[in-house]
Amino acid sequence: MKGALVLCAAALLSACASHSPKLQTERTYSVEWVGGKPLIDSSHMTLTLAEDGRAYGNAGCNHWFARYSLSHHHLTFEKPGNTRRLCAPAIMEQEQRFLQALQTVKRWDITPNEQLRLWPQSGEPLRLWPEEG
Repeated sequence: MKGALVLCAAALLSACASHSPKLQTERTYSVEWVGGKPLIDSSHMTLTLAEDGRAYGNAGCNHWFARYSLSHHHLTFEKPGNTRRLCAPAIMEQEQRFLQALQTVKRWDITPNEQLRLWPQSGEPLRLWPEEG
């Protein structure tokens, strides 16, 4: 009887683990919110996590890139680099908030409606959606 209970418990844990959402590499996510602020209309930011530990995307005006470390639900980014195009001041300010926010990310989760949230040590998360494709 005791062995059957252990097997049932192991099966339940295995089933729960297989249904937990996973952060997908080689998939592009579109940024919707940076901290507590939505993106400026018609601006577009993206994040892709490559399998080799590189992260990259569009920061609204410039392309960005950084190394990242992922372990279970812990996620951190090194200081990002970026190209040097100039855009409208509001877009540049939003881009800087995004690049600075990446450096504060400590963990991630995925909501039931598949929104990816990147959480800093404290404060509001970055909110992203998987791009179709």
